Amino acid sequence: MDQLKALIREVPDFPKPGINFYDITTLLKDPKGLKGVIDSLADRYRSTPVDVVLGIEARGFIIAAAVAYALGYGFIPVRKENKLPAARERIEYALEYGSDVLEIHKDAVSPGQNVLIIDDVLATGGTAAAVARLVETLHGKVAGLGFILELDFLHGRDKLAGYDIHSLVRY
Repeated sequence: MDQLKALIREVPDFPKPGINFYDITTLLKDPKGLKGVIDSLADRYRSTPVDVVLGIEARGFIIAAAVAYALGYGFIPVRKENKLPAARERIEYALEYGSDVLEIHKDAVSPGQNVLIIDDVLATGGTAAAVARLVETLHGKVAGLGFILELDFLHGRDKLAGYDIHSLVRY
C-alpha cells in the first residue's frame, strides 16, 4: 500500500498548529489511486457476508458507494443532523472538543442485516463507534469497518474492540 500512501498529501498545521492533516483528495484524483482504494477494500470484503454498505458523511460517501457498487450491494448514507427526510434514528457522540450528531433512516437497516461500514479515516474511533451503535440500534450486524487510512497514534481501534477493522494505509 506504499503506492497509495505516496498519493496522500500531508498538510502541516491544519486545521490548527501542531496537527498534521492527511489529505486524501490527492489520492482520489489519481485514477490508479482511486481504483486501488476501491478494488482493495472490495477485495478485502468480497468473501465477508455483507448485505449493504454504509458510508459516513461526507468523504465516506465517495468510497462506500463505489465499494457497494463493486461488490453488487446497496448503499446507506449516514448524515449529519437534519439532512435526511424520513424518520431517523440519531446518535450524539463526543468529539475532542464538544459533540456531534449523526443520523440514519430508521428503515435503512433491516433486523439481522450484515452492514459493512466504510469511511475515509480512522482517527480517534468516536465517529465509527457511534455509527456501529446506530447499526446495532436498528438490529443490524456490523460485518466490518473499512478505512482508507488509520492514524495509529490516536488509538481509534480501542473504541472498536470486537469488530473486524481494516485500514489500507496506517500512520
